[in-house]
Amino acid sequence: MPYLDTLYRLAVSLWVGGNAIFTLMLTPILFKTEGRDTAARVVGNMFPGYFRWGLACGVVALICLLAKRGLEPRLPLIVLAIMLAVTSFQAFYLEPHVSKLKLQIGSFETTSKEDPLRKEFAKLHGISAACNLTTLAGGVLLVILP
Repeated sequence: MPYLDTLYRLAVSLWVGGNAIFTLMLTPILFKTEGRDTAARVVGNMFPGYFRWGLACGVVALICLLAKRGLEPRLPLIVLAIMLAVTSFQAFYLEPHVSKLKLQIGSFETTSKEDPLRKEFAKLHGISAACNLTTLAGGVLLVILP
């Protein structure tokens, strides 16, 4: 089944490519060209679809990898499992909490950075950024692994 390897690589590439465009290009451009509240609203509105995209690509990649190679080789399977776990954590835990905080904060432009809600947001945002970079690095690794 040679198409499984192709589908696996396509799924991983679409996931890592979407992550790279969103994280390294789209988000910085929005925050550079729009007000903080507008950019945060646009990015926040995109997050559910962004995470669903990652999860869908990850599941397709996992199914293809298991169907083609079983539990061997282990490294791609471990990396893919970590990526799926991290994305699930973002989608089902972080994003809902961050969304609630954003509603409570109201405006990032007028709320002090010393506000406890802003501090909590900054903490969760940092965790989310680390998760995104972990997923991106894992995806790059999967693309170059045999």
